Amino acid sequence: MATPVVDKEYLKEIDKARRDLRALISSRNCAPIMLRLAWHDAGTYDAKTKTGGPNGSIRNEEEYTHGSNSGLKKAVDFCEEVKSKHPRITYADLYQLAGVVAVEVTGGPTIDFTPGRKDSKISPKEGRLPDAKRGAPHLRDIFYRMGLSDKDIVALSGAHTLGRAHPERSGFDGPWTQEPLKFDNSYFVELLKGESEGLLKLPSDTALLDDAEFRKYVELYAKDEEAFFRDYAESHKKLSELGFTTSSSKIIAKDSTILAHGAVGVAVCAAVVILGYLYEARKRM
Repeated sequence: MATPVVDKEYLKEIDKARRDLRALISSRNCAPIMLRLAWHDAGTYDAKTKTGGPNGSIRNEEEYTHGSNSGLKKAVDFCEEVKSKHPRITYADLYQLAGVVAVEVTGGPTIDFTPGRKDSKISPKEGRLPDAKRGAPHLRDIFYRMGLSDKDIVALSGAHTLGRAHPERSGFDGPWTQEPLKFDNSYFVELLKGESEGLLKLPSDTALLDDAEFRKYVELYAKDEEAFFRDYAESHKKLSELGFTTSSSKIIAKDSTILAHGAVGVAVCAAVVILGYLYEARKRM
């Protein structure tokens, strides 16, 4: 499919879609599943083959019916409501924008969003997403394949502060934190506490404690929420842009240059008018 032209009109549609997503996510308390949709669309990326990634392919029945994507058809349908109002926006951009908004409306960091992703109808084979039943070596295999780092693995795991596991989807049940609709660093705080009644800890969660390289980030984020927010925003942006290049940046830059030149022109005109007025005033004195 064609790469979208990111001009001023496209950016206006992105802003409108962002507002619609804020309203939808807030009214339906669906931030966790919208964030999961964005992640699962992006998390199939393979840096070697340049396949998968945030390209909107998760809307295909072939992909949203993968076991790891169980329940995500609901989020696809939520996004379709916004897409119907803003048809020019690609599904790839819309799903990643939904993830960014989900984090922000629940109190998380502001994540830089660059539009221009191209849609794809080609879905990767099942098995590219993390398996919650496995440990550190598996996590590295999955995230390194995408081109991400140990710090990215831990920072992104912190998004489990939102939502809960559902037995009909994953075989696990329960939230990771006491406030599953609030984005903060409590996932790491709870992880260091050990077992807590009513709270979930998956094998992929405890792996972050068992591995020394991972654990240093867990300890940092548990005591320093600002550091977590900073690193999370950076890692989320990387995840949302895997395999994506801003091919339309020249168009945006051109529009920005025109606006800048226009502003300079207005300032010059204003200066001329003011100087002319002062000159006339002095003549009358």
